[in-house]
Parts: sequence; C-alpha cells; structure tokens
Amino acid sequence: MLTGFAMGLFRLAVDTPVKLMSGFNYTEGTFLWVVNNIFFQYYSLLIFLVCVVVMIAVSYASKEPSYEKLSGLTFSTTTEEQRAETRSSWSAGDVIGSVVLILIIIGIYVYFSG
Repeated sequence: MLTGFAMGLFRLAVDTPVKLMSGFNYTEGTFLWVVNNIFFQYYSLLIFLVCVVVMIAVSYASKEPSYEKLSGLTFSTTTEEQRAETRSSWSAGDVIGSVVLILIIIGIYVYFSG
C-alpha cells in the first residue's frame, strides 16, 4: 500500500506545477515529462503492476506467519466458537437493515439497467 501511495504522490507532485503555474512545462523527452504525459489510467495500471510485484517479493522475502496470527482473519480460518460469537452479536436490526440494503441495491440495479 505504501508503494502505491508513494507512486500516486509522485505523480501528483509531477502534475501539480504544470497545472498551477502558467507557462511551466518539463523539457520534452525527460523522465518528468514522460510521467506527466502518461494517461492517468495507464499510470494506474503501472501502479497496480508495481504493487503486485512488491507484494509478491515481500511475501517471498518474509517468513510464513504462524497459524495463530491468521486464525479468524478470513472465514475459512475461523473456529466454530468464533462463528458462534459473531452470530450472537447480530441483532434483529442488523439483519433487517442488511436485507433492506440488499433490496435497495437490487432495486437501483434493476431501475438503471434499462
């Protein structure tokens, strides 16, 4: 996440002077000119790809976490006691609110799907 954030901040720092200062331009062909002229969706793809590479590299470079640290993190790693505790924390208002929200989303989807 920090890598993507840093790359986004870098792009913002490169784009800001061009937008705010009239007559300011980077020299054509330089690194900053290229970064400034990359379409934002292509730059977003670049950020995504760099973050994937960093995530994989960090995963291989660090040791595997213990099961105790991962327990309860995802549905497949929860114990029966954790599931029961979660279910007991739901109130009728939580369930009704969730159903109403799902119905609203379905209604909006049907209305705007033409």
